[in-house]
Order: sequence, then C-alpha cells, then structure tokens
Amino acid sequence: MHIEFRHLRSIKAINDTGGLARAAEVLGLTQSALSHQIKGIEDQAGVELFVRRSKPLRLSPAGKRMLAAAERILPQVEALQAEFAGLVQGRAGRLHIAIECHACFEWLFPVLEQFRRAWPDVDVDIRAGLAFEAMPALAREEVDLVITSDPEDMRGLTYLPLFDYEPVLVARDGHPLADRPFVTPEDLRGETLITYPVDRAKLDVFSQFLTPAGIEPAAVRQVELTAVILLLVGSGRGVTVLPDWVLRQSRYGAGYVTRPLTESGLTRRLFAAVRAADSDLPYMAHLARLARQEAGRLHRDA
Repeated sequence: MHIEFRHLRSIKAINDTGGLARAAEVLGLTQSALSHQIKGIEDQAGVELFVRRSKPLRLSPAGKRMLAAAERILPQVEALQAEFAGLVQGRAGRLHIAIECHACFEWLFPVLEQFRRAWPDVDVDIRAGLAFEAMPALAREEVDLVITSDPEDMRGLTYLPLFDYEPVLVARDGHPLADRPFVTPEDLRGETLITYPVDRAKLDVFSQFLTPAGIEPAAVRQVELTAVILLLVGSGRGVTVLPDWVLRQSRYGAGYVTRPLTESGLTRRLFAAVRAADSDLPYMAHLARLARQEAGRLHRDA
C-alpha cells in the first residue's frame, strides 16, 4: 500500500469540511479528481474509508485510523517544512559557541540574552574552549563560532572582528607597582601572578608580555572565577592581568589600581571565528554587532 502526504491531507480535508465538494475546493482539486484519489487508496487497502450513504460524509473505522495518522504526521511535516524554510532564509540554524577567552563570559551573557530574543529559532549552546582544540573543532563543524584573540590561518575559516581591548595589570591599592606609570615584564619577576586556569599560550600576560621577554613570575596561582581573582588581589595575595573591560564591571568595587603593560600599553583584538561558508548568515552578523554594542556600553559605563 502506497500512501502519500496528499492522501493524508485529502482525508483530513474531507473530514473537516464534511463532503467531497468543499474538500476539493479547499485542496484546489476537482471533485472528480479527489473522488478518484480516495477510490485509489481504498482499492490499495481493500477497505472503505467513508460510509458512503451518510450526510455529512462519515469516516469508516479504517478511515478514522487514517485520519489519526494524518493528524499526527501532517503537523510534523509542516513544522519540518517551516524549519527548512527558516534555514534557507537565515532565520533558523545552530550556533554552538566555543570560548577561548575565559573572561569573555563577562560580556557574552548579556549579548546572548539579546540574541536569544532576536533569533528564537537559532539553537544556541556554549562550550568553554579550554578542554579541547576549538579551532579544529570549528573546521570539523562540531562548533559554529569560536571567540578568540588568536586567529589561526586555517583553510575555510574567517574572522569577524568584534572589538579591541587592553590587557592591564591589576594590583591592590598601596602595592609597590601602584607607584609605576606602567609595568615591564621584569616588574613581575618577584610577584605571584593570579590567572585563570588556562594554558599559558592562551593568556595575554604570557603570550604577549612575559614569554617574549623570557621572564617567569615568582609563582602562578590559578583561579576559576574573576570575582575570586580580584578578592585575592585586593587582599594582597598577588597581582593579575585582566582585559580592561573586566574592571569596568562596577560590582567589583574600588580598592584596585590598574597599570598598562609596557609604556605604550598592549592592544588586542577579539574575533568571532566562523566557517567562511557561514559568515554571511544574518544571525552571525547580528551576533557580532551585538558584541560590539556591548563593548561600547562597557566603555560608556566606565
């Protein structure tokens, strides 16, 4: 027995309208064509789908079984068609994000909240890109976007610029380095440096500052949460280097001083890495725009 979606739509239309003539009009068929279609199904199944001499036309037991299937299957098909249409038009899709920048959670959550409201049909998920290689995962389509400040030349990937930031030294009020207009790598040789639990290659203080100068701090203490890092710094347990936007979060309060790294300071750029084939998706561009707006808000609120 060969049943098509049109057969399910036909039997539902006949049941809903109560007759062949009105159902044919709804379906855009002639009454003769619809009657022939139903007769063909009945011939295949060997059963009648309607009680013929009833007004309005009533379903037989076999017809009721087919109607139940239609009411179950057709909404699923329509939902799938709508989903495919959304994908084609760029309204729907998947946005699984990996974050190589640990502190990025500070600004990303407000961005994603705005994004979720604007793009309810996009499936959003977040993975911290610390326990796996995020860029190869992006190329393998395991994730769809990577927040990074370290672009890699990989075929098929492109980088959407988000915003620039400055890594700055953070110390408590009264710390000896507070008297310096800026700090040099040598200034950290005798310090306990408090960092996120991230590979050194992904920490600006090492990759851009200490390692090129061949300097090692006296000790390194790894802490997961920004608030705890600042609590330790404020109690004199060490110093840290954080993106400048972190210190613009007023909830961390006063009691800290910040100093640029080197006389001219360091400037880094944050990117959203995506597959080149996905870079023109409307929601990708919107996410990048929201990120820039959030960065601008942090600057204005500083």
